[in-house]
Amino acid sequence: MVEVILFAIFALAALAGALVMVSARNPVYSAMGLLLTMFSIAVFYIMNGAHFVAAVQVLIYAGAVMTLFLFVIMLIGVDRAVDTDETIPLQRPMVMLLGGGLLFLVIFAAWDVWITGTASGVCAVDCTGTIENVSDELFGAWLLPFEATVLLLTIAAVGTVALAQFAVKPRLVESGGEEE
Repeated sequence: MVEVILFAIFALAALAGALVMVSARNPVYSAMGLLLTMFSIAVFYIMNGAHFVAAVQVLIYAGAVMTLFLFVIMLIGVDRAVDTDETIPLQRPMVMLLGGGLLFLVIFAAWDVWITGTASGVCAVDCTGTIENVSDELFGAWLLPFEATVLLLTIAAVGTVALAQFAVKPRLVESGGEEE
């Protein structure tokens, strides 16, 4: 029952974030909607026992990639003035109260579901998605494809830097037709 409540809360949050991302006129609001959707997906990963993947989702996608998106948005020029007047009375206290209530509900609903580790180091439940399991697979059975991917990404990064430094010489175009 707890998992159903958590799923319903974060499914609605993911859908709301996706709708904000698609429908917002301001690109910063779109990025914030995408951020909400990414956090909701991280909660889904936790619910499925993939704690490492959830941590990567938050750190890499919600952290680094969203920072990059926001830098790009700021560079392309969101230079319109935004009206900062609050049109809804008591908007901030209401949001604080609702946000605190949501945080309380999530913590209360997931208190027995979250796995924080065991003292013996052995999983009490299925270990799928833990850091140990992912690292054993990644650096064991999948070591060669992992290293090939690292090499490929390194070559792509070096090639990108080399192409960015390459100066293009202007070409002279000869006219190859009849003169009138």
